[in-house]
Amino acid sequence: MKLNKMTSLITSLAMIVICIFSSAPAVNAELNMRDITTMELVSDMGIGINLGNTLEACGDWIDGKSAESYETAWGSPVITKEMIQGYKDAGFGVLRIPVAWSNMMAQDGNYEINKEYMSRVTQVVDWTLDAGLYAIVNIHWDNGWVNTFPDNKDECMKRYTKMWTQICDNFKDYGDYLMFESQNEELGWDTLWNRWAGNQGKTESYALVNEINQKFVDVVRSSGGNNPKRHLLISGYNTGIDVTCDSLFVMPDDPAGRCAVSVHYYSPSTFAILEEDADWGKAQSTWGTDKEISDLNNEMDMMKSTFVDKGIPVIIGEYGCPTKNKEPESVYKFLTSVCKAAFSRNMCPVLWDTPGGRYDRIECKMVDEQLNKALCDIAGSTIKQPGSDGTTSVTYQISDLKKSSTGGYIVPVSGDLQKAIINLKVTSSENSGWFCGGGALTFGSVKDLSTSETFWSNKTFNYDGGKEKVLINFDGTFNDTDDNVHQAKIDCNQAELVDYWRSSEKYPEGGDDVNVEYLSITLYYAAQETPAAVPGDVDCNGTTNSADVVSMIQYMLGKTTLTDDQLKNADLNADSRVTIIDLIMLKNLLLKA
Repeated sequence: MKLNKMTSLITSLAMIVICIFSSAPAVNAELNMRDITTMELVSDMGIGINLGNTLEACGDWIDGKSAESYETAWGSPVITKEMIQGYKDAGFGVLRIPVAWSNMMAQDGNYEINKEYMSRVTQVVDWTLDAGLYAIVNIHWDNGWVNTFPDNKDECMKRYTKMWTQICDNFKDYGDYLMFESQNEELGWDTLWNRWAGNQGKTESYALVNEINQKFVDVVRSSGGNNPKRHLLISGYNTGIDVTCDSLFVMPDDPAGRCAVSVHYYSPSTFAILEEDADWGKAQSTWGTDKEISDLNNEMDMMKSTFVDKGIPVIIGEYGCPTKNKEPESVYKFLTSVCKAAFSRNMCPVLWDTPGGRYDRIECKMVDEQLNKALCDIAGSTIKQPGSDGTTSVTYQISDLKKSSTGGYIVPVSGDLQKAIINLKVTSSENSGWFCGGGALTFGSVKDLSTSETFWSNKTFNYDGGKEKVLINFDGTFNDTDDNVHQAKIDCNQAELVDYWRSSEKYPEGGDDVNVEYLSITLYYAAQETPAAVPGDVDCNGTTNSADVVSMIQYMLGKTTLTDDQLKNADLNADSRVTIIDLIMLKNLLLKA
């Protein structure tokens, strides 16, 4: 009987462990393709957010020499693992990662994705999965080449096929927390069909959309690893709700039966897109009339009846609105109303967000705590409070810091510095169209971890007009004066905050019209690991002997005090007290030794 109970207990514990590990994402885990439907997977995502204007940033004006040059071109700081973790801590379940795969691609017609760019996207995906988030990767606008499909179909299809073949191969062994999305909003062409001017060309345009989506499914399913079973997201017609619900839009034939459909919600566009009046519409600053709420619910009902009720999952891949020239109450009401309307109909809403938007990529948290709570309340997700991981921070007001002989501000530093956030104000006295500058935190001594060599180093940063915060990340590497990279740590107790350069269209070489005012600097340090208790080593010298008995007796008699670590070692029975029982246990421990 006892044997049966013990066997049952062990079996139960084993099942619990299996369940825990089977529900956690794992990179390159071939067995992590769960036996769940795409509807169940989308439901498990909860609510999501976009990593917008980042890996899909593109343009001929970008220097194009590194993945980072594109990543930061549209205003984003360099993405870090901490930023990605912040999305999970804010209660989101899925991160949509738009990508411009043509960045850094050789112009030779082979459409080979640049290895450095692929590596950077992969790193961000890995961080996303490590955080416990689902990841959605797509081909985004990508400098607009998809718009040329009607005029150059064969070459565009070749490019599309070769790009997805490479993406599939790179991620083939990833589990089902990674989803592929066929395209962004570009599938649907006004050059073929103008929806406001009759039906001419409509059938042709829809047929091309359906053909491209089918090609996407065929490429993924014919690739290796887990891709034959991967859950896929199919771009709707221009991701518009009304046109995607049209009977001419057809979901692709998928042998795995694992496809969801994506639409975006920016309606009415005069509120959700326009910040100022345009030739096609007058910007509206408010939202929330009975008609507008009714229109929202009608469109969500349309998606539900057309797709969800027929077993086809729906992801609202983007929804959002600007804040400029908008009433804050209307913005809040719009975002929460769209989220609730979608989620309540078993659809996954994914908030569109860009640098300076809803999520602060410097502070790694949502800007509006009320909005964050409201969205999470809709989905029933939990917000993890900043600092609950043990990270510590200290803020110095610049006005309280002393200046060095060269005019820089002296900043105390210590411990394992992870990042610094500088609050500042940048202005131009002559109202330049653009103005910028840069500075650094300099360190008189950093130490190479392998050679113990010390050298001077710095961490630089740039700022633009209007920017209020800059971020400096510390990744364990420092450059010496010859620009050699060292694995090193800070070996001094102070740094110097200096301003290096400024520039503007008025004064491109000197930036004499540019002024920067540093306001404060916050230093973030890694959580210090609490040493494990060493039973009986009361004096914490690494050895348990009779001296520890003496230390414990003196403490119990009130003649000495013990530090927290010493108290842990003295508490042998782990009852959060040090009593005669612990003394007896210590003596027995020494006798056995």
